[in-house]
Amino acid sequence: MNLLPLTVLLVLFAINVPVAFAMAIAALSFFLQGEGPPMGIYVQRLVAATDSYPLLAVPFFILVGTIMNHAGITRRLLVLAEALVGHWRGGLAHANVALSTMMGGLSASANADAAMQAKMLGPEMVARGYKPAFVAAITACSAVVTPIIPPGIGLIIYGFLADVSIGRLFIGGIVPGLLVCAALMVATAFVARHRGYQPVREQFVSRSELWQAFKSAGFALTIPLFILVGIRFGFFTPTEAGAMTVVYATLVGIFAHGELKLRDVPQILLETVLATSTVMLIICAAGAFGFYMAWERIPPQLASFLATLTTDPLFLLLLINVLLLAIGMLLEGTAALILLAPILVPVVVKLGVDPVHFGLVMVLNLTVGAVTPPVGTLMYVTTTILRTSLIEFARESWPFLIALLTVLAAITYVPELVLFLPRTMMG
Repeated sequence: MNLLPLTVLLVLFAINVPVAFAMAIAALSFFLQGEGPPMGIYVQRLVAATDSYPLLAVPFFILVGTIMNHAGITRRLLVLAEALVGHWRGGLAHANVALSTMMGGLSASANADAAMQAKMLGPEMVARGYKPAFVAAITACSAVVTPIIPPGIGLIIYGFLADVSIGRLFIGGIVPGLLVCAALMVATAFVARHRGYQPVREQFVSRSELWQAFKSAGFALTIPLFILVGIRFGFFTPTEAGAMTVVYATLVGIFAHGELKLRDVPQILLETVLATSTVMLIICAAGAFGFYMAWERIPPQLASFLATLTTDPLFLLLLINVLLLAIGMLLEGTAALILLAPILVPVVVKLGVDPVHFGLVMVLNLTVGAVTPPVGTLMYVTTTILRTSLIEFARESWPFLIALLTVLAAITYVPELVLFLPRTMMG
């Protein structure tokens, strides 16, 4: 077995080379040895990785999230979140979690969600007495729900790699996403009571205020329903849902809210291109690196090794969860998903684990890695915007990490939490 590319990859990670470039260079080292396929294959594999119809959903849903921010949809969702939970102790922190949950069905990108909330809600929370590190921690950890609630980009990529119905993955993510929201709110209540954080308002809003908040955010709240109903009844595929949602969000921004202007288009497109290119560059590099692993038969050999460790699916899931948590601390989630899904899915399926169930476990697990050192992208996004240290972030994040790991354990060992809705709605 040729292990030089793996060695190169680990060395590049160790010296902090960006993930996409590290994988591309590691794959290139395999072709440069001259013992395998010709160099032309390397370029072909870089390009071929993008030749996928399902992956079109990625830029579409990123574009939806960007349009929402410019169309006033995000601000209206925040008003609704404050109306629902602002009377609780630590009301703004609860609103942060609630907003992430509502945004999860819209923005599809955890990093985009975290950046938006850190900029919009972070200064207000700090001004009201919340520690900047706490604000960074709750913002980063609440953004973990974004890839779980449909239409998460992680679910789209997993479905593409594992040849699993993206529609079933979307529907399967609803209950885990709500569980993440509930667990984070419990953790927030614990911290808020311990520190004496105050509510935004003394009592629950009046019926008229609540109705106004719901009415203002009404169009935004229909977007996840629009996506799920359209996929369930076959009006469009998950990829087409992305395109349709772009049109829907644009019409809402122009005609319903009147805040989306022609002058916003260049900035919207620029933000979308930058966010999409980051994801697609990793996918390209992973395509070339994946070719090396397939050529050397590394996935089936690793799969055989894992199968020799145990035939108990529950124990195997425990081992895989520990492995993924460790890898998630060292490797960006999308890259880890692209590298590991083709290896692990055949192993768990062979032992009777539903690939939809495993997909939600894997995506949630690797997203948790985004809030842990040393390479947690959500951690870096929020601490940079809120100007706090990584050490302070780590101290503040542990209650929320416990909450996230509790939900991970629940969906791992109670598969029906994931599978009940897909079976009910899609048969």
